[in-house]
Amino acid sequence: MSTDEELKKIVREKYGEIANQNLSSNSCCGPTASSCCSVDPDLTVFSEDYTNLKGYNPDADLGLGCGLPTEFAKIKAGDTVVDLGSGAGNDCFIARQLTGADGKVIGVDMTANMVEKARSNAKKLGLENVEFRLGEIEFLPVRDEEADVVVSNCVLNLVPNKKRALEETFRILKKNGHFSISDIIIYNTIPAGLREEAALYAGCVSGALIKEDYLQLIIDAGFKNIQVQKERKIELPDAMLEKYLDSKSVEKFKNEFAGIASITVYAEKPCCSNQTPCC
Repeated sequence: MSTDEELKKIVREKYGEIANQNLSSNSCCGPTASSCCSVDPDLTVFSEDYTNLKGYNPDADLGLGCGLPTEFAKIKAGDTVVDLGSGAGNDCFIARQLTGADGKVIGVDMTANMVEKARSNAKKLGLENVEFRLGEIEFLPVRDEEADVVVSNCVLNLVPNKKRALEETFRILKKNGHFSISDIIIYNTIPAGLREEAALYAGCVSGALIKEDYLQLIIDAGFKNIQVQKERKIELPDAMLEKYLDSKSVEKFKNEFAGIASITVYAEKPCCSNQTPCC
């Protein structure tokens, strides 16, 4: 596998290309995508349908998520919500519907073209309390304890240093704040032929962690009351596997690999820690 900086470069380039696509208001690149969609289907295979959620904006839905974290995030009116890896703004606009005019939504993305597209979408919607910042999740451009709620949708697996990303999430959350993150996990080790494919790293596959390891990272970062809110097993299509494996390896993968899933995880930042006195 490539170095951390090489992986970031791959993700920036891939998602920058997607952001530059001229998607109409009737975008065909969401979860109900048709053959007209020019987004690599390897990147949209995990997406879920947002269209029935209040605040949904089709221009912001590129079909790149793997869950509906805002649906589980317990966002209240007046909350400050931070979306990690905000893309074109899809989850931010859903969150804004929940926070109302008295709340605030901050989207952070490391791809400049995505930030530009999200800002354009927010301007079209006339949302003054939604802002988008350019930055990496390992070094978030957000103040300590600024967020009541953090959400993220199929992004943590794109971050090479997941430990650092979770530590940053912990830092920006207020005491007793919480997150709801959707991501891809695996149930056992991915075959080497897939693990080494940089293209699949951009698609959240080769960067996926075993479920127990993923949850342990959250514990190690200091979070409490960790709950898996949703778990949805996903079958990778043969057409996707055949790009990276020979026919014999595809059959072996299907017969022996325990599987891959989308999960949505909730966790809270406690009021007290070993480093800070109790409230």
